[in-house]
Amino acid sequence: MSGHWAYKKADEISEDPLTHGSMLVPIILGSDKTTVSVATGNQEFHPLYLSIGNIDNEMQQAHREGLVPVAFLAIPKTAREYEDDEEFRLFKKQVYHQSIAKILAPLRPGMTTPEVMRCPDGHYRWAIFQLGPYIADYLEQVFLSGIVQGWCPKCRVPPSNLEKAGLPQFRDHTDTLIETFDLGELWDAFGVVSDVIPFTDYFPHADIHQLITPDLLHQLIKGTFKDHLVAWVVEYVETHAASKHEAKQILDEIDWRIAAVPAFPGLRRFPEGRGYKQWTGNDSKVLMKVFLPAIVGFVPDKMVHCIAAFLDFCYLARWSAHDTLCLQEMNQTLESFHEFRSIFQETGIQPKGFSLPRQHALVHYVENIRLFSSPNGLCSSITESKHIPTVKRPWQQSNRNNPIGQIIRMNTRLSKLAAVRVEFGRRGMLQGDIISHVRRVVGLLKDDDSDGEDDPEHPHDGALTDLLDIPDLPNMIWRFIHDQLYLDDHLAAENIPLDHCPVFHGRISVYHSATATFYAPSELSG
Repeated sequence: MSGHWAYKKADEISEDPLTHGSMLVPIILGSDKTTVSVATGNQEFHPLYLSIGNIDNEMQQAHREGLVPVAFLAIPKTAREYEDDEEFRLFKKQVYHQSIAKILAPLRPGMTTPEVMRCPDGHYRWAIFQLGPYIADYLEQVFLSGIVQGWCPKCRVPPSNLEKAGLPQFRDHTDTLIETFDLGELWDAFGVVSDVIPFTDYFPHADIHQLITPDLLHQLIKGTFKDHLVAWVVEYVETHAASKHEAKQILDEIDWRIAAVPAFPGLRRFPEGRGYKQWTGNDSKVLMKVFLPAIVGFVPDKMVHCIAAFLDFCYLARWSAHDTLCLQEMNQTLESFHEFRSIFQETGIQPKGFSLPRQHALVHYVENIRLFSSPNGLCSSITESKHIPTVKRPWQQSNRNNPIGQIIRMNTRLSKLAAVRVEFGRRGMLQGDIISHVRRVVGLLKDDDSDGEDDPEHPHDGALTDLLDIPDLPNMIWRFIHDQLYLDDHLAAENIPLDHCPVFHGRISVYHSATATFYAPSELSG
């Protein structure tokens, strides 16, 4: 993890004599409620995931095992007559925060006193843990930050004026408000739920308002684009067409344009247009690529410019790396989007303005990218995709009778199997296949024979000679080893007889010193 937040925490560690020289280990958390069955009892689970900020963004993705489940949070239930009871709502929030605090309690001593840890590279280092970014959608952010729904968890702007950013929200300010005002004033004037103590209050140097991160999936892709802009365009067509029949004709024409997109590698097609009843995040991502040209001519130009500006902002936000110029461009495209979206207010689609929490979150993106780096490694799509191997697939394999214990057991066993596979691979126990091993045991295959292709990462010197087209490579290696062993020998390497050089016929590991990444010109986010 890079960004100002990590650098600031590292500076604090280096300035403290007790922790100087320790490695910062940011604890990245994520939680998201998921439903596995609606027809058979509406079974819900609320997994809590954990990762660390010391690994690359690509490793944060669910399929790379950089994110692991650590607990299943309780989901309190009650009779319908008490579901809207204020005491029950407060109880749910308190259970939520106390549970997370209890789960993370073993890490608390390591947040002030360095602990020795063995790192993946085999070295031991002093480590200091620190609560880092929290991945959550808006409803989860409301629970986390202890605010009233409709308010922003990042700033103090009132819900009636979410079209701009406000002063930053932080815990010390909230504590002062709680000491000064009563419950009603806190709720109405400041959007603070004073009866809820965030779990971050139990840990040093942690402020939940700062740790909440942008959510590309629910704020940009599903939120602003699908739920807002696409829906507003459809509503505009339906309300401004001469008749319902004409409106349906226009919408059909838009669908035909979307369906007529030619096949292209990596581009999904919509044979039926956008007429889906249930859209996934991937569906919305694909629609973003083809929606703009499909509506040209059916809506005002200002509306087209609005969606174009938003798409520019969205693709910039999804980049894997951001520099100063990129952040400046994000600010410019966001200003353009705010300027052009007034067309929806002028045409009566949004007569009350744009005080929408998910659209308001866009004003915090540049600031959060500076704090926590690119948001593609801190998106709720990671936790949602992790639901499949962690919750849904184990639930399908259970007997449905009190499945939580079976799900936990399956996840534990799968985690152990993954760990032992890595260890076996590290010890060279998973090289080759069973047939080759049997042939070697019965004498049909010698150890130095190869029944397959050379390992590109550990080629023999002969294979490497052919690969690099250097016929004299083995001799050069022998002379190089001689130079390393006999540093006091003043003879030039090329003048040393080969029979005086150490003989080497082992494997050679190749470590690539540079990589090149290519992006499609049509979409810089890859």
